Order: sequence, then C-alpha cells, then structure tokens
Amino acid sequence: MTKQRTRKTGLVLLLLVWLAVAFYGYQQVNDEQTTLKTITLGYQKADPFDIARQRGVLAKKMKAKGYKIVWKQFQDGAAELQALKSGSIDYARIGDTPPVVNLAAGASFVYIAAGSTKAAGSGILVKKNSTIKSIKDLKGKRVAYTKGTSSNYLILSALKKAGMSASDIKWVNLDNAAASVAFNKGKVDAWATWDPMTSTAELTQNAKLLVTGENGVSSNRDYVLSTASFAKNNEEVSALLVKYLSADMTWANKHSTQLVKMLSDSLNLSTKIVKRMVARRSFSMTAINQTVIKEEQDIADLFYEAGLIKKKLTIKDAVAYTSD
Repeated sequence: MTKQRTRKTGLVLLLLVWLAVAFYGYQQVNDEQTTLKTITLGYQKADPFDIARQRGVLAKKMKAKGYKIVWKQFQDGAAELQALKSGSIDYARIGDTPPVVNLAAGASFVYIAAGSTKAAGSGILVKKNSTIKSIKDLKGKRVAYTKGTSSNYLILSALKKAGMSASDIKWVNLDNAAASVAFNKGKVDAWATWDPMTSTAELTQNAKLLVTGENGVSSNRDYVLSTASFAKNNEEVSALLVKYLSADMTWANKHSTQLVKMLSDSLNLSTKIVKRMVARRSFSMTAINQTVIKEEQDIADLFYEAGLIKKKLTIKDAVAYTSD
C-alpha cells in the first residue's frame, strides 16, 4: 500500500512538473508573439545580410530591443525588389544599379544604408590569351553583361572614360550563369561582372580582368533599401539595423578565416575562390552620406543619358536618413 501511494505521489509530482514546464513554454511563446514586432529582411547568398544571419548576433540584439528578425533568401535582385515593393519584406540588400532602375520606373524605395566598395572585384573579364589589351580594343566586340545591374553601369562608365560610346561594342544581355558559359565557350569576347564570378573565372576559366571598377569607374557598393512608408514609420528599426550591421561588418574584417569558410559554404565555392574575393574588398555598413549619394547620382545620370531610364532622378530625394 505504501509503495502504491509513493508511486502515485511520484506520478502526480511528475505531472505537475510537466504542466509547469508546458505552461512556461506556452507563456514564453505567447509573450513573444504578442510583444515582438516582426521585421523581415531580404538577402542573397554571401551579402552583408547573409553574414549577419549566419553569425546570429544581429537577430539576438534586435530581439532584445523588441524585434523578431525573419530572413528571406532570394536568387536575384529583381525578385528581392519585387518582394520589397509588395510588402513581403521590410528591407532589402541590393547592389548599386537596381535601385536606380526601379526608382526611375516609379518605385517608392528609399536608401537606408550603404556598404563599402567592391570595385577591385568588379570589372570586365577577357581570356588571358586574348588580343584585347585595353578598353579601346573592345570596339566591335561582343561583351556579355546583365541588363540593369552594376555590370551594365560599369561598361558604360568604362567606355565613357575611354572616350568611347555605347554603340562601339556589341552588347550581349545574359544572366551570370549563361554569361559564364558563353564566355567559357568563346561565344563572347568579354564579360562584365562582379565577385565571386570574377574570382571564379580568373581561377577556373583562364580569365583576367581587363579593367576593374577602381579609379572611379564603378564603386559597386551594397545598399540597404526599404519603402518610403516603412522607413518613415520605423526610424528606430532602421537605426538599429545600421548599428548592428556595422558591428557585423567589423567582425567580418577581423575574422577573415571564419568569414571565408562561412561564405564558401554559403556559395558552395572553393575556399581558394572565396579567399581571393575577400582579399580584395573590405566590409562596412553606414548611414547614407554625400559620397554615396553622388555615386548613385552618377549612375542615374549616365543611365538617363544612355536612354536606359526615361526619368531624370535626384537621388538625394530618395534617401531616408543621412549621416551628414
């Protein structure tokens, strides 16, 4: 009888403990659902948002401030900006040229933050044994690029600096995957793109950079965008994101070995390729300043001049907050 009573008492105690744990768990989840505001961030593999996502610190810091971070991955910038436009994400990490194209088309986007330049890893590739030795040698040649991206601007800018016009080359609009195949098979004479494609081509396709984005050709920065309405109503969120992303980028600069492994896994590329990519750039994320406003204005002006956009833009009008 005593053993049965002891067993029953033990079962009751076990049940009470289980109920207490279950209630606590429910309360924690329920409290989070009712108190945390969800912020959705769109990213592409190996971009600053992806680094922050994998590191995991930003989400924890945002949670401590009352925000739950949700990450959404995209294959390209076009899909990401469409998601931003539709409201399925709140912020997008994107390159320097798509914002200009979309603003000219009437999108109500604003610039939130800017990253560091990726000029050294962006450029026009040719084969090492090519007879093309300078930009002027591209005259009449087939050059692969992706319309509406930084490669589009880089070619226009490089041609302009060489005293050439857009009509001097044969433009071949391809996405990066198709451009890589065309370049490898010799169906195009040159290919304008950015890292990690440039590093991959240099190490696996007997390629070299004819010209890079350096010396004022194309800075090719990362930008964080939001919609004008969301940015207006969420200044604290934007400020926190810039602050915590900046800390993540500082971490990236100081931990290159860990960063290379992280990005190699994310991109499914060899560490040799990623090391080259990382070695020729640095990482940062800051509020928009006059330098980057001018860079974006240069893109907008050149695209308007070339007839690629029909609306003349004033980039400073599309900036949510500035640091100066």
